[in-house]
Amino acid sequence: LMLLTDDGRLQARITEPSKKLAKTYVVQVEGTAGPQHIDALKSGVRLKDGPACAIDARLVPAPPVLWPRQPPIRYRARIPTSWAEISIDEGRNRQIRRMTAAIGLPTLRLIRLSVGPWSVGNLRPGESRLLENEVAWRNLESPPQVPL
Repeated sequence: LMLLTDDGRLQARITEPSKKLAKTYVVQVEGTAGPQHIDALKSGVRLKDGPACAIDARLVPAPPVLWPRQPPIRYRARIPTSWAEISIDEGRNRQIRRMTAAIGLPTLRLIRLSVGPWSVGNLRPGESRLLENEVAWRNLESPPQVPL
């Protein structure tokens, strides 16, 4: 999910750290993730720039529709991969990747599913939808998930 806007106030509201707007990602990690890894993400990990914790995390199956990635993800026949859904309300540089690395599961693929009330919904890879600024502000002020 990528949100593009020319409304400076809306952009500032979306990215303002003090507003704690949740962002949800589905993450493919190298290795077998288990409940102990999810608990570690929820309870918090130490990163070089301070502690970080997920506001929610859970193991999930691989997404049914994935587009080819360029360059391709490294594949190792003897090392399994796992998928997790992780929500954070910060947005530090490469935060999800650094959090999964801190628990011993390097990120192979990272896909943003939602930002605040906006979610990918039924959009397919490469599709887009125009959302008027007034509607975007209304969605932001009344937080239920809004599929794009």
